[in-house]
Amino acid sequence: MKITRREFLKLTAAASGSLLLPASSALATTEGPVFPLHKKVKEAVTICPYCSCGCGLIIATGPDGHIINSEGDPDHIINRGALDPKSIAVRQLSQNPLRLKKPLYRAPGASEWQEVEWDWAITEIAKRIKATRDATFERTVQVGDQTVTVNRTQAIAFLGGAANNNEECYLATKLCRALGIVYIDHQARL
Repeated sequence: MKITRREFLKLTAAASGSLLLPASSALATTEGPVFPLHKKVKEAVTICPYCSCGCGLIIATGPDGHIINSEGDPDHIINRGALDPKSIAVRQLSQNPLRLKKPLYRAPGASEWQEVEWDWAITEIAKRIKATRDATFERTVQVGDQTVTVNRTQAIAFLGGAANNNEECYLATKLCRALGIVYIDHQARL
C-alpha cells in the first residue's frame, strides 16, 4: 500500500480525534469537578479599582478572606472578560506586605510620618472639616444690588476615585452638598 505524506497526516489527525472523543464525552457526563477542591473558595463579582474604565472582575477569596485569584468577568459589558496587568494583579491589594494597615500622620513642620489609630484620624479629619467650613461658610453673596442665598464653602474640595462604586459616589456627593462644598470632581475627568 502506497500512502502519501499528506494522506498520512490526515489519517493521523482522524485517529487522534477519534481517540479523544470518548474521553471528552465521559468528562462531560460526570457530575461535579473532575479534581475536587481542597479548600472552600467564595467568588464575588466586583469592579476593578485602578482606572476609571470600570472593568468587571470575578474575585475568588479563600477561607481567610484574602483574594486568591482574580479573572475577568465575561458577562461584564465593558471588558467582556479581558483584563489588563493591573487588574490581574488585584490580589496584591490584600496580600502585599508593603500595604499600609494603619493611617499615617505627619504633623505640621515634621519630616517623619507616624502611625496613628483610626479613631484619632477620623476624629481629627472631622474636626478640621468642621473648623474650615465654619471659618469659610458663605450664606449669601451680593450680586449687583441683589443678595443671593448660596450656603456654600469654597475652601474645601472633594475628589472621588475610580475605586468608588455608584453607591459610594452618591453618598459622597450627598455629604458634600450637605456641607456646602461646591468643588466636587472625580478622578476619571482628570
